[in-house]
Amino acid sequence: MTVDRQEPEASVDAAVQALEQQLSMLWRRARSNSYKVARRVHPDMEPAAYGLLVILQREGSMRLTDLAASIGVGKPSVSRQIAMLEHLGLVQKTADPLDGRAQSISLTADGLTQLSTAQEARKEAFHQLMEDWSLSDLTTLGDLISQLNQTYTRDNW
Repeated sequence: MTVDRQEPEASVDAAVQALEQQLSMLWRRARSNSYKVARRVHPDMEPAAYGLLVILQREGSMRLTDLAASIGVGKPSVSRQIAMLEHLGLVQKTADPLDGRAQSISLTADGLTQLSTAQEARKEAFHQLMEDWSLSDLTTLGDLISQLNQTYTRDNW
């Protein structure tokens, strides 16, 4: 997206401010929903751990360092979450076949079942929530969020 330099600076500032406020509200609601979805997987699971389960579902077995790198956080943070997930019976550690000193983390059968059940409930709730939206609006929103996510890869804070 390019900014039309002919737009008054105040208009662009107002639009950015409105966008920032709406994104802030969306992120708060998303965090709240993450809490609910995490509780559907397991009542004792922390919301931050949900994303780790989804990555393991998508990627399969992974080393801790690779899992941490995939979400951009430190290994100690992920290690604590994985220990909790292992305690809950949702993930398991096995010797890495490529390096016996390392461990590979994967979903357990119960972890996969619980995660899939929670995802299906979340998908159904989202369908109900968005049922009065047109396909065109849903597609446009998805495209714009995708564009926003790509923009965030140029993090220049």
